[in-house]
Amino acid sequence: MAQILVVDDSSTVRNEVCDFLKANGLAVASAVDGKDGLDKLKSDSAIKLVISDVNMPNMDGLTMAEKIRSDLKNTTIDIIMLTTENSPAMKDRGKAAGIKGWIVKPFNGAAVIGSVKKLVS
Repeated sequence: MAQILVVDDSSTVRNEVCDFLKANGLAVASAVDGKDGLDKLKSDSAIKLVISDVNMPNMDGLTMAEKIRSDLKNTTIDIIMLTTENSPAMKDRGKAAGIKGWIVKPFNGAAVIGSVKKLVS
């Protein structure tokens, strides 16, 4: 059972984030896109936090976030976007979907680990 789900189509980014979180004592699962992320969420009720890229094939991160809220009826899970996207329109869409934070790549684990641990505790 994972505490955190990392969703990114880049295996390099996905592995970097997962390895960092695991090295800091967190239970982590991963998914390759938003569709895979939704499937993982359906099968693991212990996930408290999703860290997701925006631009991915099959289903993007913002659509996944919207579906977490609407289709899965989950309003308690925290969602953070980890992306190169920084447009105000995209951030507004994320805010409407209940996104808790927006981290611009590259991933700086040391800068966010305190906040991540707080969200899953």
